[in-house]
Amino acid sequence: MLPSPSINVIIPAYNEEQSIAQVVRDIPAGFVADVIVVNNNSTDSTAEVAAAAGATVLHEPNPGYGNACLKGIAYAAGKPAALRPDIIVFLDGDYSDYPEEMVQLVQPIVQGQADMVIGSRALGQRESGSMMPQQIFGNWLATTLIRFLYGARFTDLGPFRAIKLETLQALGMRDRNYGWTVEMQAKAAKQKVKYTELPVSYRRRIGVSKVSGTVKGTVMAGYKIILTIFRYL
Repeated sequence: MLPSPSINVIIPAYNEEQSIAQVVRDIPAGFVADVIVVNNNSTDSTAEVAAAAGATVLHEPNPGYGNACLKGIAYAAGKPAALRPDIIVFLDGDYSDYPEEMVQLVQPIVQGQADMVIGSRALGQRESGSMMPQQIFGNWLATTLIRFLYGARFTDLGPFRAIKLETLQALGMRDRNYGWTVEMQAKAAKQKVKYTELPVSYRRRIGVSKVSGTVKGTVMAGYKIILTIFRYL
């Protein structure tokens, strides 16, 4: 069991000025040491809105979800030892996740039952229309492949997840865009990381998805996810 663990939250954000303040403000007060919003080459006021809401804002000019996550990890891991977090929580900046549920999400890590926890939308309550049919199918296909190829039983590649910092560093994350979540789960399975899933709620996002909201984004993400699964066998 981790005694009073320090928690940092990393939120990749690309043009999320309409939602980012609500995401930051819904994170339970006093529960985390630092809320890190990584402004991923936004062309709107995402950075200013996030800072006004109380977040630490980093700037990553290179587009890509993975690039933003890597920037946030480097910042958190580079803190002085006394300020370095024990646990990193990832969630999206579009207000589709419920930030307040991170209290439950980190408990298996705090209690020593797991080193990584995936928030599963498949096991939780989803608002109608919150996930497109192609997302649901893509999640099913990817998790099925991971089960057959890696022997790990996941139900989702959801963005809302918690992981010990030392475990995350040991994974050696590299992906810079669409393959980030599946790379983490494939590598965790390969390295025999102790993991679990917990149900999380999911609602329709604010604004239009940059991935599932376009045909190009959907095709590119699907291709990269499948490629990543086979790459790390």
